[in-house]
Amino acid sequence: QVQLVESGGGSVQAGGSLRLSCAAFGYTYSSCMGWFRQAPGKEREGVASIYFGGGDTYYADSVKGRFTISQDNAKNTVYLQMNSLKPGDTAMYYCAAVYRFPCPLTADLYSHWGQGTQVTVSS
Repeated sequence: QVQLVESGGGSVQAGGSLRLSCAAFGYTYSSCMGWFRQAPGKEREGVASIYFGGGDTYYADSVKGRFTISQDNAKNTVYLQMNSLKPGDTAMYYCAAVYRFPCPLTADLYSHWGQGTQVTVSS
C-alpha cells in the first residue's frame, strides 16, 4: 500500500508561485505519481504526472510552461512547482499514484490518493 501526504497549498495573487509536495510512504518505484485538481462544480482533471522509476513527465496543455513536476527519490517525494499562477488554477490539488507506465492524466486510472491541498489564486 502507498500512503500520500500533500502539503504546500495556500493563497497567492495572480502571477505568483507555489510549490506543492507529495510525500509517499510505501513502495513507489516503478509507479506513476500524478497531480490532479478539482474546482467546485467541475470534474477532477489531470495536471502533471511523472514516472517514479525513470523520470518521464507528462503535462496538461493548460499548465505547460508554467508548472514543473519533479521527484526526489531519496525522500520519496514528488513536487509540483507552479509559476505564473492564474485565478483559473484555483482548486483542490490532489496527489495520486498507480503502478503502471506510461503515466496517464486520467484520474480514474489512479488507485492511491492523498487528502488534497487547497490552492487559491486571486486576481
